[in-house]
Amino acid sequence: MSEIHGQRHGHHDHHRMMMEDFKRRFFVSLLLTLPVLLLSPVIQGWLRFTLDFTGRDYLLFALSSLIFFYGGWPFLYGLYEEARQRSPGMMTLIAVAIGVAYVYSGAVVLGLPGTFFFWELATLIDVMLLGHWVEMRSVLSASRALQELSRLLPDTAHRLENGDVREVEVSQLSPGDRVLIKPGEKIPSDGRVVRGSSYVDQALLTGESTPVEKGEDDQVIAGAVNGEGSLEVEVAHTGDDTYLSKVISLVERAQRSKSHTQRLADRAAFWLTVIALTAGFATLSAWLLSGHDVAFSIERMATVMVITCPHALGLAIPLVVAVSTSLSARHGLLIRNRTAFENARRITTVVFDKTGTLTEGRFGVQQMQVVDKNLEEEEMLQMAASLEQLSEHPIARAVVETAEKRGLSLLEASDFRAISGQGVEGRVAGKQVQVVSPGYLRSQHRSLPDGDGSPGGTRVYVVVEGRVAGSILLADRIRPSSFRAVRALQQRGIKCWMLTGDTDHVAGGVARELGLDGYFAGVLPHEKQEKIRALQQRGEFVAMTGDGINDAPALAQADVGIAVGSGTDVAAETADIILVESDPADVSSLILFGTATYRKMAQNLLWATGYNVVAIPLAAGVLYPQGVVISPALGAVLMSLSTVIVAVNARLLRPPTEEDYGHPGSKQPAPDHQRHQNPE
Repeated sequence: MSEIHGQRHGHHDHHRMMMEDFKRRFFVSLLLTLPVLLLSPVIQGWLRFTLDFTGRDYLLFALSSLIFFYGGWPFLYGLYEEARQRSPGMMTLIAVAIGVAYVYSGAVVLGLPGTFFFWELATLIDVMLLGHWVEMRSVLSASRALQELSRLLPDTAHRLENGDVREVEVSQLSPGDRVLIKPGEKIPSDGRVVRGSSYVDQALLTGESTPVEKGEDDQVIAGAVNGEGSLEVEVAHTGDDTYLSKVISLVERAQRSKSHTQRLADRAAFWLTVIALTAGFATLSAWLLSGHDVAFSIERMATVMVITCPHALGLAIPLVVAVSTSLSARHGLLIRNRTAFENARRITTVVFDKTGTLTEGRFGVQQMQVVDKNLEEEEMLQMAASLEQLSEHPIARAVVETAEKRGLSLLEASDFRAISGQGVEGRVAGKQVQVVSPGYLRSQHRSLPDGDGSPGGTRVYVVVEGRVAGSILLADRIRPSSFRAVRALQQRGIKCWMLTGDTDHVAGGVARELGLDGYFAGVLPHEKQEKIRALQQRGEFVAMTGDGINDAPALAQADVGIAVGSGTDVAAETADIILVESDPADVSSLILFGTATYRKMAQNLLWATGYNVVAIPLAAGVLYPQGVVISPALGAVLMSLSTVIVAVNARLLRPPTEEDYGHPGSKQPAPDHQRHQNPE
């Protein structure tokens, strides 16, 4: 695992080295600036003291040269790089500003008529270095959440070998190995529990607030923290194949990818550079033509160039991206397409796949109806469950589970036989028992007892000794969080629709209970895409939420494709965003967080551009007749302050909390308007 950690930290270490370099250059330049300030005639005039001697100006020039070449080196090298790539930017502006100031001041020392401004040059370089150092620290702290993710993996694991426990490096584990996870330890790799049970804390990985119970055959993920019990786990994935590694890769890719908003910011930064260079030389020309001396004119030009540096603009989006992608990953939202994430604020309709998204994807007994007066409800359930215990069908499992929950003991069944696609039959306690579908009874020309008009589901009939004893209604259970999700979305004016291959009867029951705005029933996988398109043609901005496999075309068609139920499979290729937990409530969380992220970007862009609109004319000297003038050093301070404000604002981004999307389990009453199946 150490080489994986190495790859993860490479990019981070590069940033740290750059930060340390700026810090070192700043402190060295600051020390050299002190004698420059003391030797400068202007500063001596302000502080009313005199320090003059032969060669003072040459000493000033020498000290300033050290500051220019040592402190200014990152900017001079940046100018070379930007010129080579033919994309003038921030470094070009700073380098031209300090270059003009240095060359002109040096020429004055060597005999050119005029005034040198070495102290302005030195303080300007100091402030620029300080600004870059602060900026690097902000970038590093923004990506710290990602580093915390990569540190979740332990370095060693307890591998079981022929009954013995041996401590090995995590990198030595292979799929199929068995590892022992003691109480309080981190899980070293993705795998399956083969022995033991415990509660596992995976909050940092999936955003679940409470520990999750894990027992035999349950999946566990690397980096989660084991609770009080011991677990024996069979390794399934190691290294780059683990869920955690895939998450880190996805987050890194998302942080590197550019959204429409960032491309807009990059374009603005480019034009701001062009404007700054143009405004700088225009300022120089205007002051020279108005009769001012060269020193004053160059100072105005340098100030314009420094103050216009689009640092804040260049950082406005990347810092928000770094914070939001890391925070999202820690709350179970994996962003693959950043533009789609930022567009979450535009969603007007969310379309949910039913099975496994709004519902749990497994049957539960909804209701029982007994028609044989000689039979109790529990007796009928006991007979049905005793027969169904020999079947693997989801309906059979639900019947058996219900009987066990009620504390009924299962009887022995014999002569068991599956009736192809229509039920099962056999003998229980000496009686011939069948659990069959309505279709089977119809094929036998038997009449069906009337249902009670309850919500849609699958009804099976229990037949004892040839007579229908009663029926059991089963349905795919609606997740408690589905009520919360639908309620939260509808409160924000977002319509909720459902797509399902189930019958209209079943779909209508779920839609009524959840209070959905509409549903499509009996839809085959290849038809889902057409239904999404139909909503889009009505002017809706559609988010599709599905399992990312059979819903792939619909996810691709939707304006925002959200894959759920991916669990440890984070490679849902057609989805823009992946929800680690199959929790529909995360959809409202995603929309809120996408909106909050976009708002932060807009705030930063507004500040960074608005600041320049005000600062450039002031730097050029528009208010000079009124006595308002900004020195290059003050310009650099303002520019750095602008950068820090943008960085702090990005760090204030927070994911939505429970209060933002209602209370769990609260049901939304169905609106009064008529439910409909198609938008056409």
